[in-house]
Amino acid sequence: MKKYAEIDSSEFPIIKVCFTGEAANAENFPLYLNEVKQTYAAKQSLAIIFDATKAVMPAIKYQKMQAQWLKENEQLMKDYCKGTAYVIPNRIIRNVLSAIFAFQKQPVPYKVCSKLNEAKTWINEELALAKV
Repeated sequence: MKKYAEIDSSEFPIIKVCFTGEAANAENFPLYLNEVKQTYAAKQSLAIIFDATKAVMPAIKYQKMQAQWLKENEQLMKDYCKGTAYVIPNRIIRNVLSAIFAFQKQPVPYKVCSKLNEAKTWINEELALAKV
């Protein structure tokens, strides 16, 4: 099975989630959601950069699954996530993100960026504001 996303926590408290370009399916998408949830296991403040440079548009059922994940994990995110930055150069994928947030609002500060360096700058500012 090819992964939907690779998760890198080597620069904790910054977590980087890089979408691989693989289409979401019944195996890789739940694995991705579970792996994102595991980044909260230490119960420490963190911030996440979602790099969607290679992302492909997920089917509506996976968009809804992502929205449900946000709903179910809202308190976890509020407790520990100091911000999420989305690197999305593709306008269609930015629209998908808007659709997901229409199903379920993003519970923490976020910013949509077109470049990774912009996302890193914003994330570092959010962490500094939160004194992490």
